[in-house]
Amino acid sequence: MLIGVPAEIKVHEYRVGMTPAGVREAVAHHGHQVLVQSGAGAGIGFSDQDYRRVGAAIAGTAEEVFGQAELIVKVKEPQPVECGRLREGQVLFTYLHLAPDPGQAEALLASGCTAIAYETVTDDRHGLPLLAPMSEIAGRMSIQVGASSLEKAHGGSGVLLGGVPGVEPAKVVILGGGVVGTNAARMGLGLGADVIVLDRSMARLVDLDSLYGPRLKTVFATVEAIERHLADADLVVGAVLVPGAAAPKLVRRVQLGTMKPGSVLVDVAIDQGGCFETSRPTTHAAPTYLVDGIVHYCVANMPGGVARTSTLALTNATLPFVLTLADKGWHQAAVEDRHLAAGINVQAGRITHPAVAEALGKAWGSPV
Repeated sequence: MLIGVPAEIKVHEYRVGMTPAGVREAVAHHGHQVLVQSGAGAGIGFSDQDYRRVGAAIAGTAEEVFGQAELIVKVKEPQPVECGRLREGQVLFTYLHLAPDPGQAEALLASGCTAIAYETVTDDRHGLPLLAPMSEIAGRMSIQVGASSLEKAHGGSGVLLGGVPGVEPAKVVILGGGVVGTNAARMGLGLGADVIVLDRSMARLVDLDSLYGPRLKTVFATVEAIERHLADADLVVGAVLVPGAAAPKLVRRVQLGTMKPGSVLVDVAIDQGGCFETSRPTTHAAPTYLVDGIVHYCVANMPGGVARTSTLALTNATLPFVLTLADKGWHQAAVEDRHLAAGINVQAGRITHPAVAEALGKAWGSPV
């Protein structure tokens, strides 16, 4: 099969769908062809020569990659111009996040392609193995960017996350104790903050308590509990996820008035529409904005800020699926692997994932 790897075109997105090591596996050990757009890996230190050395062909333009490849491997959701290059029978494998993006969904439906979303591929442990690496990174980054946003020059209240002797640390409130929340808690504790995780799963709170002990405070998430802890929070991390669906709104605009001026909201759920009512997607070029005196950080591709680490972590997880799709074709691969089948969001002009269909108000049908 001919696998295509275009350069990412989202603002400040430097990740790439396949590394030279992954291309080597596909070409030398599985007999496939790989066409990489010139410069696709340059932002993280992978030159065209690195790709040629392992057997890839180099295309001068994205049009060549989309026009020739049977399987397109990307990182971020296709931008409108990329959707226009997709065609019937072609397979797209990337993050999609369709629930809050009806425009992209309509474009993919119109293209006739088979679109497989990293974020809805499942595993035997009820996990999301292709989302987990980026969730780990986003969770850790949420504390980094939150700490920076608290600086006065960035609009924050001027609070040092870990405090100093004689001055208490910042209070970090994390909404959601999954992969993002766990990694945010780890970083927050490591920097010396006062960290509280709220979640509606008692089992998850027990796990977190066992993992971190009394250093981490765990609270069962109710509306009252969220409101109470928002009032004296310095940094709030939104870390909730409903696979394939739009994120629930946990903080309403009226509640911002109860918060301390200059406190910070970091919405890691922004790819799925955001879990704060006042959230709107931002970019690494302009990551924050103010609403009612509260700093909002809502970058929709947070892991792109540490693009080399993110690419290596992501492709470790995606490569086996790329090879399976190329070896067997999407249909046979999906028939044999229900977890991969769960990743198919769009197929030949119809929605094929129930949560995505519900969010978009459309009917859905099984892809296989």
